[in-house]
Amino acid sequence: MTQSSLKQRIIAVCGKGGVGKTAFTAMLTRALAESGRAGKLLLIDADPALGLPGTVGITVERTIGQVREAIIQTAKGGDARAKQEVAGMVDYMVQEALAETGTVALLAMGRTETMGCFCPVNNLLRDAIDILSKQFDTIVIDGEAGLEQINRQVMRRVDTLLVLSDSSSRGLQTASVLKNMVEVEKIVQCERTGLIVNRVQGNEDALIAAAARIGIELAGLIPQDPNITSFDAIGRALMELPSDSPALSAVRGIVDGYVLT
Repeated sequence: MTQSSLKQRIIAVCGKGGVGKTAFTAMLTRALAESGRAGKLLLIDADPALGLPGTVGITVERTIGQVREAIIQTAKGGDARAKQEVAGMVDYMVQEALAETGTVALLAMGRTETMGCFCPVNNLLRDAIDILSKQFDTIVIDGEAGLEQINRQVMRRVDTLLVLSDSSSRGLQTASVLKNMVEVEKIVQCERTGLIVNRVQGNEDALIAAAARIGIELAGLIPQDPNITSFDAIGRALMELPSDSPALSAVRGIVDGYVLT
């Protein structure tokens, strides 16, 4: 399959805090890259905590939050010419914030220090990200627990929303809320929503039943994996997990059986 024949996919990962979204996104990235069917990969770290760069082993020199800050400060203190110049440089500034390795590129949203609502700036940046994203075949967004930030600052639509949960009732309740935000509130335009339960320890039947009660498609179950715990303890990138790591094997199955179908 040639790159030009690939249909672009936009995949977003969300869920309650602490369920392992960033670790899952790193394994998802590796599985997509290894599949040979994802084409050019762009990761967007939409979580201000900036956990994804270290987890995938990519160094980020500049965030979109810093770009936003530069635009805001120019708008506050610059003359008309300076404002016009910075507005014309937004696409370049976003491209400059892109960190690339041989197979994967990463764009980190970061945070803005200046308080307040800056919708016109967010719209400028979102349009620039949209232009940049056209260079890539598969886009993976590692988001916060909610979906508003993806819609407001990153993209208006996604093809596949992967809602990550652990086995807890709170995690599954959050998954139900996120499903409602997509299907009822239409926070983000989305073609399909799948539930992934992380750190599973032998309660598969109960989790399958829980997904059915919520009314959300179960995209996969990921077992508890001591490799992830040991890698996280020493700050080692999860892209380097052993090939036979149980969690990574499960994510490969999710990629083949759900994400790329």
